[in-house]
Amino acid sequence: MTKNQVTDPLFPECPVRNVLSRIGDKWSILVLLTLDGTGQPMRFKAIEADIPDISQKMLTQALRDLEADGLVLRHAYAEVPPRVEYELTDRSRSLMPHIHNLVGWALDNLSGIVKDRLAYYNRD
Repeated sequence: MTKNQVTDPLFPECPVRNVLSRIGDKWSILVLLTLDGTGQPMRFKAIEADIPDISQKMLTQALRDLEADGLVLRHAYAEVPPRVEYELTDRSRSLMPHIHNLVGWALDNLSGIVKDRLAYYNRD
């Protein structure tokens, strides 16, 4: 197993845990949504600008991890200065409707979740 391979230590063969451990991190879904939003390849700085609270290090790691899982394609062009672009793969495009449904569900339910959370933690 490589150092960046993501698996659940108790259930390494479980497909749900394996996939969710990758896309369920803090940045992956935001990177995928950003790339999906343009419908065309994006340069690193453009992705970074669209996710203002992500550091260069974390964006680099997220892109590498998504590339390793076949969810993002990286195109490097031999130009001066060098140009690198990222885009979704067919695999990630098949995932995007599910992510959009999750985002819609979150938007529809966030206020109720926050209300219930506050009531739960402020009960006597």
